[in-house]
Amino acid sequence: MLKCPTMNAALQILQTTFGYTEFRDSQAAIIDAVINGEDALVLMPTGGGKSLCYQIPSLARPGCGVVVSPLIALMQDQVDALRLAGVRASFLNSTLDPATAQGVEEALLAGELDLLYIAPERLNQPRMLALLESAPLALFAIDEAHCVSQWGHDFRADYLQLGVLHERFPDVPRIALTATADERTRGEIIQRLQLGSARKFISGFNRPNIRYRIALKHNPKPQLLRFLKEEHPDDAGIIYCLSRNKTEQTAAWLQKEGFNALPYHAGLPAATRASHQSRFLREEAVIIVATIAFGMGIDKPDVRFVAHLDLPKTVESYYQETGRAGRDGQPADAWMIYGLQDVIKLRQMMEGSEGSDEHKRAEQHRLNAMLGLCEITSCRRQALLNYFGDELPEPCGNCDNCLQPVDTWDGTEMARMALSTCHRTGQRFGVNHLIDVLRGAENDKIIQWDHHQLAVHGMGAQLDNNQWRSVFRQLVARGYLSVDMERFGALCLEEKCRPLLRGEETLELRRDVRQKTGARQQTKTPLPDDLDVGLWEALRDRRRRLAEDQGVPPYVIFHDSTLREMCALMPQSLQEFANIAGVGERKLEKYGGDFLQVINEHLEATSATPDEAAASTQ
Repeated sequence: MLKCPTMNAALQILQTTFGYTEFRDSQAAIIDAVINGEDALVLMPTGGGKSLCYQIPSLARPGCGVVVSPLIALMQDQVDALRLAGVRASFLNSTLDPATAQGVEEALLAGELDLLYIAPERLNQPRMLALLESAPLALFAIDEAHCVSQWGHDFRADYLQLGVLHERFPDVPRIALTATADERTRGEIIQRLQLGSARKFISGFNRPNIRYRIALKHNPKPQLLRFLKEEHPDDAGIIYCLSRNKTEQTAAWLQKEGFNALPYHAGLPAATRASHQSRFLREEAVIIVATIAFGMGIDKPDVRFVAHLDLPKTVESYYQETGRAGRDGQPADAWMIYGLQDVIKLRQMMEGSEGSDEHKRAEQHRLNAMLGLCEITSCRRQALLNYFGDELPEPCGNCDNCLQPVDTWDGTEMARMALSTCHRTGQRFGVNHLIDVLRGAENDKIIQWDHHQLAVHGMGAQLDNNQWRSVFRQLVARGYLSVDMERFGALCLEEKCRPLLRGEETLELRRDVRQKTGARQQTKTPLPDDLDVGLWEALRDRRRRLAEDQGVPPYVIFHDSTLREMCALMPQSLQEFANIAGVGERKLEKYGGDFLQVINEHLEATSATPDEAAASTQ
């Protein structure tokens, strides 16, 4: 029987194959457990290094590591990156022709693969399971494990059958990984994947480099345009919209405004989606305008912002989507605008779904939590982490509420007026009609229902329409009112409002302030003051050309952080180049000469006399 490799071997793989000197956080403990044949459940924030937790054990243990991933469109990029590092990697999914798929299967059986990525629907086929039983296997990695949750935002039915791996391969260790799972979802992962005896590694959910900012939606296009032009004019980013039509309209409008924006949603042809995703990964400063169909597993490190033009359905969705920004650890923005109409639209979608009543109630609860995060007046990061059972002892100092403390006002009397108006009109009207009553309007609908005869008619004239919208929005967010979609968005009283109406409690509301131009702090990553911009651009240009020649994204060659270190250290030999983070043995051999040439040419040009420099250009 083969002896289990030691952690010294794992560290050697980390350094020589992936070019990093030491493990981060809990990586070492996770890798040690899996190398020694234990099952593991890993919750680690996006950008925390989850992939190394199964890639290194796959290389350290005998056999091939099988990675179950729902991300067919991204398997090629993941495999390309591994191959560039010298790893024998491949994938099996529906994009392969029969002859190519057969070649991959033969390589697996012959023990010629270190890592194999498989889509869950293929893995569950009896023929595939039989093939795996005949192959030497190092481990199973179940990526995006939260997809197993029927209550979750990324549910995949094929994940429900992955418990078969425990039954048919009892001696092969399994590692399930995700960046997003509350306590209930973690329980589902453990139950459905039969991971009851697995080691649990919960690394926390905090992404301190992301600045969370949420504002009221009052004029969406100018708000978005100001954000992009002032803070991210040349950056890659993702903009999420609720509908397919809105993604296309927003992308077309941004193109006219001079941005390289592309739409992405499930209704586009598969070839168009693949092309747009490929351009986003391979080109710089591309903005994807998308529905939630885009993004899971996106490993582009230099996404500088994620913007939401509509309210996400759940806190899990919000965390997952915003987590696609700043994977490189550099400053990034999570920017969102929302309004009460978003809530009404989402609740209409929920009511129209085919889910059970229990499922709809759970979705309603999650939407309320999302709305509560928007309306909170304290640190957003603390509230976000608390939702996932994580804690942050002190306010973060990097969210809008910390940077610009929220102005509040005593809204007790106005809230009572709003609730009373809702009650006196029979809890059957939407917010616009209730505001008309409060402000004393006498339009046809008011007259038709005799609402001009009510005692509350005209009592709220001191607030304008937007101020009353703010009051009603916050009452919904805090659970004093609910929205009845069966009656076209009518506002209804909740039990929670009784103490407020009886005068037994007071209510502080946030004062909505429209952001003035130039008031935001920029999160665009600045280059170090001592960095040579000329060398930086030359290195980026060489990386771009190499990436285009090989058909891979630039970051697969080297991350920006590696290029910055090249600028700082200016290595003069392959031995010095090997000491830069992110340069493994294979990349040293493959790219070292190219980048050393750029550095040497730059040094020669900058050290030449003016006459020599002029002569060299003639």
